[in-house]
Amino acid sequence: MVSDNTKIGTGLLVLGSVFLFLGVLFMFDSALLALGDILFLTGLTLTIGFSRTVRFFSRRDRLRGIISFFGGIFLVMIRWPVFGMICQLYGLVYLFGQFFPIAAASMKDTPVIGDILRIPAIESFFANFGGGGQSARRAPV
Repeated sequence: MVSDNTKIGTGLLVLGSVFLFLGVLFMFDSALLALGDILFLTGLTLTIGFSRTVRFFSRRDRLRGIISFFGGIFLVMIRWPVFGMICQLYGLVYLFGQFFPIAAASMKDTPVIGDILRIPAIESFFANFGGGGQSARRAPV
């Protein structure tokens, strides 16, 4: 059974992603991007729990991605949205890069997306993306 915090956190994650998308769509609007960042981080904390979030963002092997991600949030907050989003994107790929091949493998069973993910070029991209070629893959959280 899914707890109420997880349901609320998932909703905040989706809402934060929508605000981030709208912020990029509206020519990197700083207010929408900052609101999306806050909602995304709040949703992540509620979804996986506070202690797991702190543990995830305090690992030394992910320090480059953590600094880049939070530095990007800082740049968005001081109204440098383009550079901030570039830093955030790099940080997200660095932090969650190991999860992309796992997500792609699980989405191969869906009707439309699965056909796209079975194209050899896309399949090889996700197989090698984010250290996906390693035999022992785990989710980043």
